[in-house]
Amino acid sequence: MRNYKEEYQRWLDSPALSEQEWAELNAIADDEKEIESRFFAPLEFGTAGLRGTMKLGLHNMNIHIIRHATQAFANVIAAEGQAAKDKGVAIAHDCRLNGRAFAEEAACVMAANGIHVRLFDALRPTPELSFAVLRYGCAAGLNITASHNPKEYNGYKVYWSDGAQLPPQKAEQIAKQMEEIDIFTGFKTCDFKTAVAEGKIEILGQETDEEFLENVMSQAIDREAVKAAADDLKIVYTPFHGCGYKLVPEALKRLGIKHLYPVPEQMVIDGSFPTVVSPNPENPEGFYLAVDLAKEVGADLIIGTDPDSDRIGIMVPDGDGYSVITGNQLGVLLLDYVITARKATGTMPENPGALSSIVSTGMARAVAEKNGVHFEDTFTGFKFMAERVASWEAAGSYKYIFAFEESYGYMMGDYVRDKDAVTAAMMVTEMAAHYRGLGMNLLQALNALYEKYGWYMEKTLNLVMPGLDGLQKMKNLMDSLRSQPPMEIAGEEVVRLRDYLDGSIFVTGLGKVDKTPFWGSNVLYFELTDGSSFIIRPSGTEPKIKVYLLIRGKGREDCQARLQKYLGYAEALGK
Repeated sequence: MRNYKEEYQRWLDSPALSEQEWAELNAIADDEKEIESRFFAPLEFGTAGLRGTMKLGLHNMNIHIIRHATQAFANVIAAEGQAAKDKGVAIAHDCRLNGRAFAEEAACVMAANGIHVRLFDALRPTPELSFAVLRYGCAAGLNITASHNPKEYNGYKVYWSDGAQLPPQKAEQIAKQMEEIDIFTGFKTCDFKTAVAEGKIEILGQETDEEFLENVMSQAIDREAVKAAADDLKIVYTPFHGCGYKLVPEALKRLGIKHLYPVPEQMVIDGSFPTVVSPNPENPEGFYLAVDLAKEVGADLIIGTDPDSDRIGIMVPDGDGYSVITGNQLGVLLLDYVITARKATGTMPENPGALSSIVSTGMARAVAEKNGVHFEDTFTGFKFMAERVASWEAAGSYKYIFAFEESYGYMMGDYVRDKDAVTAAMMVTEMAAHYRGLGMNLLQALNALYEKYGWYMEKTLNLVMPGLDGLQKMKNLMDSLRSQPPMEIAGEEVVRLRDYLDGSIFVTGLGKVDKTPFWGSNVLYFELTDGSSFIIRPSGTEPKIKVYLLIRGKGREDCQARLQKYLGYAEALGK
């Protein structure tokens, strides 16, 4: 493989570069570190596809990388045969800068390879892309999105025929193809307007929105509760300049909400996200405009969806202000509500099941099992939950009613196989109406659940390790914890360690005793004597190690004290 200087020179010498692109690369000729950061290696194609900053270079997102990845993806689809090519691919994009250009470029490469393309006419929520793959029986799907990353990023998220993100073996096939294809000369393409005129690229529009919304509304469980609360219930909504701007308000309106207050400044579609540092509903700072509006109108609930509208965050009244409900807390609230409402309305299926990720709150299992609902966990990522749902369906064992993960993602219904903030926004609203009828807001409802199921508290810590040396630092930390696992964490004895890389389960004093039901992911899961868990894994999309603290305590103050203790230990690992 060429070193970064040789790769940089190859790009400079390529006739495929425009004058503007050549000027961009020439401008960094004296910046050795910048050249290295752009050309030291390709972006790694994984099950989440590609994600990187929008610059010219091998390790960035740009038109050359889009063509390269799409040719590799087209080869993998074509290898499935003519039927797969005819079924084709659905393509969408979010509000990101270059999103439309990247989506059209990908469509041209697919069409030139004889693969039928269904391209949305403008930005759409990620769950609608998953829906389109299933609705039109596509062989695959592609979304140009970097989810909730900062404005400098874009990404290439790939779906297979089941409507879920790419399974690992398919990701490996695409990565292998990318190694074999020349980035500048190894792809086919065509003229976009000609391909549309010839029917090789089909444009999807409002008809798909309508079918998607019909499916979203089919998930409503108790419309009477909404009707009873609609005269008084006030909701503030922000799409953070992204894809939720149209379908989320429409879904809430169809549910029967009369008082919806979108944040005007953030209803403007803009991939530079001018009003927020980070368009991530996990970050409360981004809600400042929504909080101001909520105080002004006396809102009962604030809803925010991320730029591609697959994640949702909420805030609720708390004294004079508004408090965050975390991803874990909202997952538990929704799980309990779906179970309660389905039982009350007689719509609970036989053998109901619920799913969550291994890094999400242990309270989910408690809620499910206390209500007679089967519960299982999976690796982080809805593709794994989709696989589990499919296996339940194939076996005729359980019918899933709800799935979530701590990072603000929720899934319901059989029309999507990914997290879906449009459906989640509708269901959160219905739940808020239900509790309003009981004289409670969602914060009070959450406290009632703690009293019923026990006290839990969670915190995710990001140990950021940027640059080339950061990758090595991440590897060293995981290797060290694996080869010499701690016997105690912050003074609490480790009773069990699950190593999800090979599935080994170790019990203190006994050694290796068993195997986890699934494995193949770089996750270390430490179980402690107080019922808490300490979980650590490298991020799949960003240069950081993620530490998950799942606390079990006797009450709120006990949980907070335990959390602080483990937080200090986790922070020290990053130094």
